[in-house]
Amino acid sequence: MRDEQSFAQDCAEILREDLVAGRIDRRTFMKGLLALGLLPAALGGSGAFARAAMAQTAKPKEVVLANFGGDAVPAFTDAFAKPFEAKEGVKLVIDGSGPSTGKIKAMVDAKKVIWDVIDSGTGQAHQLGQAGYLEPIDYTIVDKTKLDPQFAYKWGVINYYFSTVLAWDSTKIQGTPTWADFFDTKKIPGKRMLRRTGLAMLEPALLADGVAADKLYPIDQKRALAKIASIKADSLYWNSGAESQQLMRTGECVMGIMWHTRANILTRDTDGRIKFTFNQAIVQPGIWIVPKNSPAGSTWAHRAIRAMQEPEGQVLLLERMGNGPANPAAAALVKPQFNAANPSAPENLAKQVKFGGEWWMENQEQLTQAFLDMISS
Repeated sequence: MRDEQSFAQDCAEILREDLVAGRIDRRTFMKGLLALGLLPAALGGSGAFARAAMAQTAKPKEVVLANFGGDAVPAFTDAFAKPFEAKEGVKLVIDGSGPSTGKIKAMVDAKKVIWDVIDSGTGQAHQLGQAGYLEPIDYTIVDKTKLDPQFAYKWGVINYYFSTVLAWDSTKIQGTPTWADFFDTKKIPGKRMLRRTGLAMLEPALLADGVAADKLYPIDQKRALAKIASIKADSLYWNSGAESQQLMRTGECVMGIMWHTRANILTRDTDGRIKFTFNQAIVQPGIWIVPKNSPAGSTWAHRAIRAMQEPEGQVLLLERMGNGPANPAAAALVKPQFNAANPSAPENLAKQVKFGGEWWMENQEQLTQAFLDMISS
């Protein structure tokens, strides 16, 4: 399965954009990268190997969290790394060099693993877990009461929420459009924007076609692809979050399916010209995974995950990055001004469709290829 840009990678890119635009200073930028687990870890191969040999219960010098860099590093630093070190006396180092599937496999195969916890997604978690590259999540350490059990998988566990939403140009469309409007180019002419993958694109198609939200899974693949094919002549596709933002900002598309973080930036930067809604959005989990033979050991990797379940850090990540807290207890701590763009605010969560992670884990690879074949035919 090809590596696609993940939500975590896009968060890092947003942080870089904010730094360049002067919305944050370098200190805040670095803190965000660290909080997302994206600062390169200063680890030598021999040191990583030595730590891999430590007993699971021995206190390591550090736990290394890998993500895709950018603003996520300083944000993860403040939200997670500092509290973890204060509590456990162990550094949580953020490596932002990018944990691609290929890198993870190569490390485990070579027995030279340098990461303990990885910011991932459901597809990667399933693929690597089934192939023997991951530790199963230890729910005797990770607390299921601090998350939605629907997003507690064998090989990965939710770390934050993000949403795939409907965005539109309010100068061309009055009121709040629906998924049915998105797929009706006669009623509302103009280009539509979709992500160049089947992931979280098929659900809106079925919702538009009259399928009830609680009947989406298992997805009727033929029906969903046919619905998307019906607007293929009027569709443009994005590969990265930045592309999705550009297509909507320039007016090339009147409506688009995109990540809520990018949609929120567009709302801010266009003074409300571009709007978005959480109505029937697809709310998805970011995922923590633990590679086999992690240097700090599985126990300490899971202790780090447990520490990152605390609501205070998750609220800080929302304020910095827009990532929705996974711990329901965080809702009481969120300042009102952040709830409009918070995918896990109770009022927003109630409007959305929960992503069928288990179904996608089994079907993502073949369905993504079917989607690509359809749009390119």
